Amino acid sequence: MRVSTRSDYALRALIELASLTGQGAVSADEIASRQDIPKAFLLAILADLRRAGVVRSQRGQAGGWLLQSPAADVSVADVIRAVDGPLVSVYDQRPEAVSYNDAAAPLQQVWIAARHALRDVLENVTIAELQTKHLPLAVTERAADEDAWQSH
Repeated sequence: MRVSTRSDYALRALIELASLTGQGAVSADEIASRQDIPKAFLLAILADLRRAGVVRSQRGQAGGWLLQSPAADVSVADVIRAVDGPLVSVYDQRPEAVSYNDAAAPLQQVWIAARHALRDVLENVTIAELQTKHLPLAVTERAADEDAWQSH
């Protein structure tokens, strides 16, 4: 899996919004400054997140951006899908839609299994957990495995 800059920036922006929940709308300038994200790029990402129903914008003097739902209801997978599309795709198709000749047919199962493994982590980590630094045990156990830190 390749984590795009868009996904990384989107997650960082949402962690920032979650940390400021209850303080009103947060300007894109403030988010960009706090997370060192180019403002124009951030605005495009926030627009994608708004279309996906993850954030909402508020106009006016106290305008800015707010989470649409509680941070505990937004998973990392939700965010990645909002800004980058499906977690796993092959030739811009979902793995179940790809067909191979008989010799390469097992590849489809590999792509589907990879998507399932990604879902096990990304659908079970929320913005709230990232913001509070309290990740699920299954994630911390995987990350504690020394082999997980090795580049292969």
